Amino acid sequence: MKKIMITGCNGQLGRAVNQQYAGSTEYELVNTDVGELDITKVEEVLAFAREVKPCAIINCAAYTNVDKCETDVDLAWKINAVGARNLAIAATDVKAKLMHISTDYVFSGDMCEKPLTEFDTPAPKSMYGSTKLAGEQFVRDFSDHFFIIRTAWLYGDGHNFAKTMLKLAETNDTIGVVMDQVGTPTSALELAKAVKYLLPTDNYGLFHGTCEGDTNWAEFAKTVLRLAGKKTEIEPITSEEYKRRFPAAADRPAYSILENYMLKLTTDFRFADWQEAIEVYMKELL
Repeated sequence: MKKIMITGCNGQLGRAVNQQYAGSTEYELVNTDVGELDITKVEEVLAFAREVKPCAIINCAAYTNVDKCETDVDLAWKINAVGARNLAIAATDVKAKLMHISTDYVFSGDMCEKPLTEFDTPAPKSMYGSTKLAGEQFVRDFSDHFFIIRTAWLYGDGHNFAKTMLKLAETNDTIGVVMDQVGTPTSALELAKAVKYLLPTDNYGLFHGTCEGDTNWAEFAKTVLRLAGKKTEIEPITSEEYKRRFPAAADRPAYSILENYMLKLTTDFRFADWQEAIEVYMKELL
């Protein structure tokens, strides 16, 4: 069987990818997380890849705590940038494809009038976005055969916004949620389907991969609580008000709507609408 090496296997996407390949007679997944492989050390990554000899590496590992990236700067650069570089070097060394996951945070989200495509120029405003953009560039520089998928507002089996809202609803009558940041909630399961679709192909390059449609955080929260049958009220607040309440919070893009333009130009793959995807997720969660 062909081997696929997974990093960040215990994260939301890593688990969803495992779900997609469950029962496969063609591929064997070699799962790693921080306990099995330190992606920030190039020699360790090379040794591991040479032993496994994968046909592909799927990098689901990232330092995704946006606020902590502002203070844990070295660690953010190590994991999001250097880690991506090391995996790209290893993929080239063992002649494997590399599937790398990036983020909408590579864009500033300022002065946008239409969904952002792969042809728009990134301009990150947070350390998280900066380190992830650098990771993208390292993948381009060091990998021979790569896919980069930028996703946004991801939720799945793990810590995420939907679960945070449900937890807060247990002890609060009202929850303040930002209403002036727009984007697309994206199911990790839908993203994993895109990963599995692209990986066997030679359709290399940069892709945007989010569910279809768009909303804001406050409306997303209302949808989650409605589907869960919760009576907690959502108080829509501005980003400015949120920053006053949580001064240490990193700046977020006001506009994070990505268009899956390259998928539409080069494939027949389509993501589900975000409202359909969250309904599926909530049914399984509850």
